[in-house]
Amino acid sequence: RGYAVVVCGVATRRPLKLKKNDRHVMKAKDFDKKFDDGEDISGCLDNSKATRPGREQKRVNVDFPVWMIQSLDKEAARLGVPRQSVIKVWIADRLERAQAS
Repeated sequence: RGYAVVVCGVATRRPLKLKKNDRHVMKAKDFDKKFDDGEDISGCLDNSKATRPGREQKRVNVDFPVWMIQSLDKEAARLGVPRQSVIKVWIADRLERAQAS
């Protein structure tokens, strides 16, 4: 058996309205050909349950000394971004450098 994907209405580029137990499918090789030919296949995909593995969010609480918060706020204001963005970018940069060594 080949894999199948839900297809869209070609003329409207909107997903077809499917009735319960009604499936409009396309063979994987046909889907691949559309992709390889440079056709827009985004409307043919159901992204409602798509995830980015390893990118899930988890909230953590970290206590910083006042001087550090002031420095972070100053840098965030200079860059025009929220404090959290500065923290995330700096930590990500440090982790990438640690993995490279």
